Amino acid sequence: MWLNLEGLLVSGPLKDTDFSVQEGGGPRILHQFTLEPPAVSFRISGEKAGIIDIEPKSGILYINGSLDWETKQVHKLQVESLDESGTVVKGPNAVTIYVDDINDNPPEFNQTKYFGVVRQNSRPGKPFMYVHATDRDDPTTPHAHLSYSILHHFPNPYEEMLFQIDNVTGAISPSRTGSYYLDPQKQDTFTLVVSVKDMAGTTTNAFTSSVDVIITVRESLWKAPPTIHIKENSTQAHPVNISKVQSNEPDVIYGIFEKEKLPRLPFSISKNGDIYVTEPLDREEKDTYTFFVVSKDSKGELVDKPLQIQVIVEDINDNPPVCQQALTVIEVQENEIGGSHIGTVFATDMDEEDTLNSRLQFKIQSQEPEFPEKNLFYIQQDTGNLHLTGRSLSKRDSAKYSLKVLVSDPGFQTICDVEVHVIDINDQIPIFENSDYNNVTVAENIPIGTVILEIQATDGDEPATGSSLIIYQVKEGDPNNTFIIETDSETNRGFVKINKALDFETMPVYNLVINATNPEPLVPSVEYNSSSLTTFKVFVTNVDEPPVFRKPIYRTEVSEDIPVNTLVMMVEAYDPEGDSVRYSLEGDKRKWLRIDSATGQVYTASLLDREQEEVYSIEVVASEQMFLILHLRDVNDNRPQLAMDYPAFFCYPVSGGERTLIQATDADEHLFYSKFTFSLANEMNTRNNWEISTFNATHAYLSPKHANFEEKEYNVPIILNDNGKPPLENKVNLKVSICKCSSENSCFIEVDREHSWPTPGQAIGILVGVLLIIGVILGAVFCHMKYKEKNEKGDHKDAKDKAELDRLA
Repeated sequence: MWLNLEGLLVSGPLKDTDFSVQEGGGPRILHQFTLEPPAVSFRISGEKAGIIDIEPKSGILYINGSLDWETKQVHKLQVESLDESGTVVKGPNAVTIYVDDINDNPPEFNQTKYFGVVRQNSRPGKPFMYVHATDRDDPTTPHAHLSYSILHHFPNPYEEMLFQIDNVTGAISPSRTGSYYLDPQKQDTFTLVVSVKDMAGTTTNAFTSSVDVIITVRESLWKAPPTIHIKENSTQAHPVNISKVQSNEPDVIYGIFEKEKLPRLPFSISKNGDIYVTEPLDREEKDTYTFFVVSKDSKGELVDKPLQIQVIVEDINDNPPVCQQALTVIEVQENEIGGSHIGTVFATDMDEEDTLNSRLQFKIQSQEPEFPEKNLFYIQQDTGNLHLTGRSLSKRDSAKYSLKVLVSDPGFQTICDVEVHVIDINDQIPIFENSDYNNVTVAENIPIGTVILEIQATDGDEPATGSSLIIYQVKEGDPNNTFIIETDSETNRGFVKINKALDFETMPVYNLVINATNPEPLVPSVEYNSSSLTTFKVFVTNVDEPPVFRKPIYRTEVSEDIPVNTLVMMVEAYDPEGDSVRYSLEGDKRKWLRIDSATGQVYTASLLDREQEEVYSIEVVASEQMFLILHLRDVNDNRPQLAMDYPAFFCYPVSGGERTLIQATDADEHLFYSKFTFSLANEMNTRNNWEISTFNATHAYLSPKHANFEEKEYNVPIILNDNGKPPLENKVNLKVSICKCSSENSCFIEVDREHSWPTPGQAIGILVGVLLIIGVILGAVFCHMKYKEKNEKGDHKDAKDKAELDRLA
C-alpha cells in the first residue's frame, strides 16, 4: 500500500527519462508518470534486476531493494501506457537508471602473503619486490585510488624503518638506513605489515587492508654469525650448539671474550669453532647477551679481528590478548557519515613487544541487533580502528549495538565486548533561567564547601546524554578559583560552593560570569551565545576579630619593697587583622600598677604591701587602636610669584632678537596652577619697550622690542594669573639689567644709574679679569678709601670710577 505522496514526488507524462541512483540505500521511489487518456495503466520491461518496477495504476516508478554498482552500472528499461483492453497507447519509452558508486569495498591484495629477497648493501630506493592490490569500486573515482604504506616492521631495531614502499606502485626497496644497516648476521628475516588504503589514503574514513611481506636478507669468510635467537626455558639437553665460526687460517685456537662482567657466562666454544649454550636461559632474568669470539695462534696472538656475537633470548607465546576494558563503549552521533572512524578497540599482550607473539589482529565476530542490516561496522584487523561501513546510524532503528570482537595473537584468542551507542546530535545550547542572579552576601569566615547559590540552565537535547548534560564554570571574575560549581546530573542544577577561604581585605567583591556548556561538542552550525551566560556578584563582609594574647596568663614574682616605676613584666597581644593594639588595666583597686598602652610594659605605680595582699590579680584589656584623620582640601589662596631670585639681563648694546626665560610658581596645589598666564602691565613705556610670549604652562619669554636701551637697570611690571577657581592675579616687578658682557655673554657688573657709589657686587663684577686674591685686596682698599672721601670728593670719585669701567670694558 503506497502512502499518499502527492506533492512529494516529481511527476509528469510518459517520456524518455534518465535517473542517477546511488547504490545501496534500500527501497526508494524515483518518479511518477501521469496517465493520459485513454491510457489507464502502465507496464515496464527490461533490466529490472528483480527490484525495479512500476505501480500500474498510479504510475509510480520505484526500487524495492538496493542497487549494486559492482554488479551492474546501468539498467535499461521500457515503459508503456495501456488502455482498458491492454492495447499500447503510448510507448515504449526508454527509462535508463545509472547506478552511482559509493566506497563500499575495501582494497584486496592479490596474494595472502608475499616473500622477497634483498641483498646486503642494496641501493636505497631500488625496488626488489612489489605488492599489488585491487579495489572493486569505480576506478574513475577516488574510491578505487589506492595508497600503500608500511604499517608495522617486525622487528624494528632502529629508530627509522629499514624498508620503504612507493605509495602508488607498491614497490618495496631498502631505505637509506636499511642500505647501511641491513646485515643478515644481525637479522636475516623481517616481517613487514604492508597496508593499502583507498580514497588515496587522504581520509581517515578510507577502507584499509593489510598483508604480511616476509623479507629474507642474504649476505656475502671470518664473519660474525647472524643474531642468535634462543627460546627461553628450553627443555633440550645442554650444551646445545647454537652457531659456528671459522677462521680464514687453519689450526687457530678459538676463545670467548666477555663484553659484560657476568657472574657466569652460559656460553662456550669448541676447538672447531662451534658455539654452545651451556644451560637453559630465562628471558625475564636477561633477554640479551653480547660477547666476542677470538681466534689466536699458538703464541697467543690474535689472528682475526674479534667477532661480536649477539644472543637474544626469545619470548615464548604464553600470554593471551587482554581487552583494555571489560566493555568498550563508543558513542556515535546520528549524523556521522558512512565510512567514518568511530572509535578504537584496545587490547594488550604481555608477550615481548614488537614480535609476532604480541602482534594482535581484530575481527568482528557478531553484531546485535542485525538491523537494519548486517555488517554495519568494519574493523581494521591490525589497528582495531572501528568504522561505519556504508550508511549513517539511526537511533530510531536501534539506540545500541553490541559487538563481539575477536582479538587474536598467533596462539591465543580473546573476545572483547563493544557497545556502540547511537546518540542524539548536540544541536541545542544550555539556556539559563536567569541572566542575572543579582547579589550574594557572605561573611569572610564562611566554611569551605558551603553552597552560596543555586543556578539552573536547561538543554533541549536528549536527556542523560553528553549533549544535554550541563557543565557550569566560572568564566570571569575568579582568578584564584575561589568558587567551584557542581552539577546535579539528573536535574542539571548547579550549586555554587566556596572552594577556597575568603578574605575581605584581599577581595571584598567578586563580579562573576558563569557559562554553561556540554561535554559533547556542538554540531558545526550551532555556537554558544549569551543565553548560556549568567552573572552575579558576591559581596564579602568583614569579620572583626578581637586581639589575641600570646599567653593566657602572665605571672611573675617581685619583692614588696621594689621602687615605684619598676618594670615588673610585659604582656603582648596581636590583632588578626593587623591593626595596632592598645593596652589598659581593669580591677587595679589598690592602684599599685600602671601599663604602657602602646608597649604592654607593666610598671609599679605605688609602693606594694604583701601584708595587704599577697597575690595580686588584675585584668589586662587589649583593644584595637583607631585613628581619626582629617584631610584639608586646598583652596586657591596664594597669588602666583616669579620663581627667579636673581635679575634678568641683556648685553649692552642691545642688538635685537634677544630673549630671557622667566618662570612662575604658586604655593597652592598643582590643581590651581596647571597653567599660568603672563602679560605686561598696561603702561605705555612698558608696552613700547618690552614684549612677552608664552613658552609652556609655567614659563614665558621676555624680550626687548627695540635696541635703544641705556646701560642701566629697568623694572618691568608683569601680570601673573594662576587660572585657579577663582583665579588670582599678581603684579610683580621684574628687574632687568642692560649691561656690558664678558666674552662668555655674562654680565660682569650691575649698572645703577641712580647711585654713583658702586656696591660690593659691582666691584666684584669690575675685577673679574684680574687675579682673585689681588682683586679682593684692591677692592677692600678701594671701598675703604672711597667711603672716607664720599662727601668731599664725590665728583672726582665718579670720574675715576667711569674711567676704570671704560678701561675694563
